[in-house]
Amino acid sequence: RTDLVSASPMIALEAVSKTYQHGDVPVCALDGIDLEIHEGEFVAIMGPSGSGKSTLLHILGLLDSDYRGRYRLKGRETSNLGLDALEPVRNREVGFVFQAFHLLPNLSILENAALPALYARDREEEACFEAARHRLAQVGLENRLDHRPSQLSIGQCQRAGIARALVNDPSLLLADEPTGALDSKTVQEILGILEELYEQGRTVVLVTHDAEVAKSARRIVHVRDGRCENGRAQ
Repeated sequence: RTDLVSASPMIALEAVSKTYQHGDVPVCALDGIDLEIHEGEFVAIMGPSGSGKSTLLHILGLLDSDYRGRYRLKGRETSNLGLDALEPVRNREVGFVFQAFHLLPNLSILENAALPALYARDREEEACFEAARHRLAQVGLENRLDHRPSQLSIGQCQRAGIARALVNDPSLLLADEPTGALDSKTVQEILGILEELYEQGRTVVLVTHDAEVAKSARRIVHVRDGRCENGRAQ
């Protein structure tokens, strides 16, 4: 792979903090996080349950705007935007892969994969479905387009989730514990797909608590007690 990592960071977090209220008690989820991720990197964010990595993921994915500090995505300041303003940016720039897939059971795999493109409303419907067909073929599901999630294996459902995440050609792919529900053979298949996307120049951020899974990334950022280590590329 030629070096596709950019000189300036795609993601730049500065002193990002987040506090939740648990009854009358404030709980600090993030405590002054500094993090840089460059375009073309494959980064694993690793930490135990309760470490703050899920909160960090929500901020990286533009799902949370209620925090202190700064977040620039591709040079654009996002920390001063509300959720309504973040929605179109998230739809175009971020693709999500979830542990639980979140495929709609009453839709075909093709319809599921096309949903983010249809929501964007910047292409004709047929172009959205053509993009979904392309992404599903990329993950080996070209012969399962009319199947519903219940007719697929767990691994096939996760591959469909990856296709859906890629349908808008996002700058950033966020994978939240994408192998947590899979057997060891399927884990390797999914990690192989993420590796291939990285080799093609995609920026991949993998959130996991599994040290073996994290080894597939090129850099590991450790999150513990709301703080992170190795937040800047060396």
